[in-house]
Amino acid sequence: MLTKLIEYLNENKIDGFFISRPQNVRYISNYTGDDSYLFITGKEKFFITDPRYTEQAGYECPEYTIVNWRGKASSVANAVKLIAEESGMKNFAFEGDFVNYNMYAELKQTNAEVIPVNGIIEKFRSVKSPGEIRNLRVACEIADRAFDRIIKDIRIGVTEKELASRLSHYMVMEGADTKPYGNILISGKRTSLLHGIPSNKTIEYGDFVLMDYGCGFNGYLSDMTRTVVVGKATEEQRKVYNLEKKMVEDATKTMLPGTPAIKVYEASIEAIKDTEYFQYHYSGIGHGIGLFVHEVPFMGPKSTEILQENNVITIEPGIYIPNWGGVRIEDQILITKDGNESLTSSCRDLIEL
Repeated sequence: MLTKLIEYLNENKIDGFFISRPQNVRYISNYTGDDSYLFITGKEKFFITDPRYTEQAGYECPEYTIVNWRGKASSVANAVKLIAEESGMKNFAFEGDFVNYNMYAELKQTNAEVIPVNGIIEKFRSVKSPGEIRNLRVACEIADRAFDRIIKDIRIGVTEKELASRLSHYMVMEGADTKPYGNILISGKRTSLLHGIPSNKTIEYGDFVLMDYGCGFNGYLSDMTRTVVVGKATEEQRKVYNLEKKMVEDATKTMLPGTPAIKVYEASIEAIKDTEYFQYHYSGIGHGIGLFVHEVPFMGPKSTEILQENNVITIEPGIYIPNWGGVRIEDQILITKDGNESLTSSCRDLIEL
């Protein structure tokens, strides 16, 4: 991981790289805490943090020089400036899509040229190592087990918030990291909200209940969606659900190494393109996932990326009908040498509770 970054610096004649995005800091250094920054040069590795985390950084990153920015530097950017000046750097790169203006203005005060770059480490992260795949697999297995538990709790009168809380609890109890990220659990007409927030609405007979959720395991995330119905499904609910299931199946079949992401999107709409439901689909049908929930590659009608072996990508086309409801099924797919493997295994058939 670090080797790839050093190669990038050498190939582009860049003396250093300032890393501030938390997921990229973790990817390069394996550090698991907060308030962390890296400054990588061809010869040295600096870990910049404050006194709350210097001890942890020393344990987790023993090969780095630990820099306390609250010392003589007085700011993170000034710590970077001091390192650049002491190292005699002519230039260094930084993450232009993450550094805020105030930090950029301070970095600009150094004698070295500061070079904004985007997506360099993210591109490295898109192809997963065997260790990363193991972590992602376990995160998905935990989410599957939590699904088996939560569907036993879904009943008339329980609120969305209560169910969402239980779902998060089940994932931690099944072995997930204790630092969860936002999960979606919504019901009834609210299931047409692509990223609806759990509310005090109670579950009613005939409701769709949509759960889009996941957890971390050693920092690596799962992301899955299942939609169930409370009671007996109506004819239209069953029709929409079956169309959604076909969309996922058609798209998944095309997720092979060497396939343009746009082709996956085209396959996903085949089942609905001549139906009344086409107008209700959302074109962003999937994304890479790893240390962050939305990573490259992204799949949609404007995608330019090509799927590669050891990408891990969600597939989640959906149908969302305002004032009626929505259906989404989402799986987490590993692109293999000859095809793909779903890391999520929960039932994809319509469940009536």
